[in-house]
Amino acid sequence: MSEMKPSISSGRKFSAIWIVPLVALVIGLSMGIHDFMTQGPTITIDFKTAEGLQGGKTKVRMLNVDIGVVESVALKENMSGVTATVKLGPEARTLLREDTRFWVVRARIGAGGVSGLSTLMGGTYIGMASGTGSVGQRKFVGLEEPPQTPLDAPGVRLTLFSKHAGSLSIGETVVYRGYSVGRIESVKFDEAKRQVRYDIFVDAPFHKLINSNTRFWNASGISMKASAAGVEVDIASMDTLLLGGVAFDAPPGLMPGSSVENGREYPLYESYTDILKNPYTYGVYYVVSFSQSVRGLEPGAPVEYRGIRIGRVERILLKELTRLGFEQESKNAGKAIPVLIYLEPGRMELPDNQESIAALKQAIEIGVPQGLRATLTTGNLLTGKQLVSVDYYPEEEPAELGAFEQYVVIPTIETGVGRLENQVTSFLDRLNALPLEETVTELNKVLGTADNSLSSLTETLDSVNRIIDSDDSRRLSSELVATLGELRSALTGIAPDSEMYQGLGASVNSLNGTLENLDALIRKLSDKPSALIFPSSPEMDPIPEARP
Repeated sequence: MSEMKPSISSGRKFSAIWIVPLVALVIGLSMGIHDFMTQGPTITIDFKTAEGLQGGKTKVRMLNVDIGVVESVALKENMSGVTATVKLGPEARTLLREDTRFWVVRARIGAGGVSGLSTLMGGTYIGMASGTGSVGQRKFVGLEEPPQTPLDAPGVRLTLFSKHAGSLSIGETVVYRGYSVGRIESVKFDEAKRQVRYDIFVDAPFHKLINSNTRFWNASGISMKASAAGVEVDIASMDTLLLGGVAFDAPPGLMPGSSVENGREYPLYESYTDILKNPYTYGVYYVVSFSQSVRGLEPGAPVEYRGIRIGRVERILLKELTRLGFEQESKNAGKAIPVLIYLEPGRMELPDNQESIAALKQAIEIGVPQGLRATLTTGNLLTGKQLVSVDYYPEEEPAELGAFEQYVVIPTIETGVGRLENQVTSFLDRLNALPLEETVTELNKVLGTADNSLSSLTETLDSVNRIIDSDDSRRLSSELVATLGELRSALTGIAPDSEMYQGLGASVNSLNGTLENLDALIRKLSDKPSALIFPSSPEMDPIPEARP
């Protein structure tokens, strides 16, 4: 009988009981992965207040489709606002970008009209508009006002700035020649620049009407202008009359500028009249100094080239003159007064851009050696207003461009009344230097000698006449008689009753009168040099005539 031996195995066999927990683990992991893949992101949105926001109730909508819900609302640590935690659906992952915008939709009545009336029945919700930036943003700052235009709308976004807020607000219209072409999207105050800044959007294709020479002005209300032609009333549109708005156009006569891109900044003028005063954007500053009186020259006075306005006077640099000691350092100490002027190349039919400024500077650098000078000219004799004139004077001495602080100095000369006054003053100085009193004294001595000589000649003539008429003269030779006759004729020509004597006397009297008038003129011009140009009023008689 054979014996049975047991078989011994060292390996462990898998127990079927482990199948159940493994299956449960796989199912749990798949469910977790599925839940993670199907669950949307969680984001935070900061608002100034929690008005209308409720945790678990307030929806998040995009294009009126629910894509999330507010989970909770909590105060910020610094109490500057609230933070809403929002749970979004998975479809919102690709919509969360750097410039995605959120805002609270509630019933509003504003310049843009009435909006959000549906919230009166359905409740307040958070609106969402996707951006175009990079994906992955999870923290956002909510807008206090709904965006006026989608980010991807065709057109151009610009910024206007002004020193005064005026009557403009969000949602008001942007018009071109009375037609609505855009809107104001936001209004804010820049503390650093002390400016009110307006973000506007101009819809396509009207954005092509805007270029570098475009001007914007406040078109709110009615603009009235009274002139010789009558009263002109200008209304941009009925919307701007009732609600306010911004208008834009190019000033008349201004050449078309270059195209613009998003973000360009423009000054906002107060009215259409203001854009006509300063229609050009680009210009360059120069300094001109005058040694004559600048009375009547005020800021805003025109700067002209042969009668064509090319700029304006900014101001007289009195503070800089004193601070830099210009009077002591200048060659004409105590005389030259610097005046700051602003030249605009656009007024010379050049494009209103930076390249034209370089061309203007080059033209002035070339023109000064050829006689380009600035002068002070009287613009109106009645008011005494003066202006700065720029022209070529080839006969003047050579000169070069100077420098005064950071400005370039254009050489100047004196013309007109100022130059004439200087010439009169110089003439009077030379005239006063002449020895007129000594000359008159010597002339009187000569005239006295001439009178004595004429008296002696008269006595001689009488003696000759007596000799010729005497009986003894008949015994003289005929030659001597002829000689005495000629002598009598010559002496008769210079007798007191002769024409020569009377003419000489008249000449002497005229010379005396001329010298007296010249002496009076010298005294008058010394007191008032401008008497040669401007007539003076007659002096009143100190002793009035008696009435009959």
